[in-house]
Amino acid sequence: MTTLTATEARKSLYGLLDDVADSHRIVQITGKRSSAVLVSHDDWQAIQETLFLTSIPGMRKSIQSGMRTPVSKCDKELKW
Repeated sequence: MTTLTATEARKSLYGLLDDVADSHRIVQITGKRSSAVLVSHDDWQAIQETLFLTSIPGMRKSIQSGMRTPVSKCDKELKW
């Protein structure tokens, strides 16, 4: 993870935004009073979705079970 001071981040904010979006790397920004991280919007959405799905009781086990299922054992049509 790249770490920058708030002053450094301010000087190159637009470049940082592009780099984080393209590389999916997180940038830590430190200041005198606090610090924060910069992540791309797409990565943040993925994090939020993961947190939501894993908050549903039993969902984690269901996903893990599904990941172990060979594609040949999956239905070709979705049945809702």
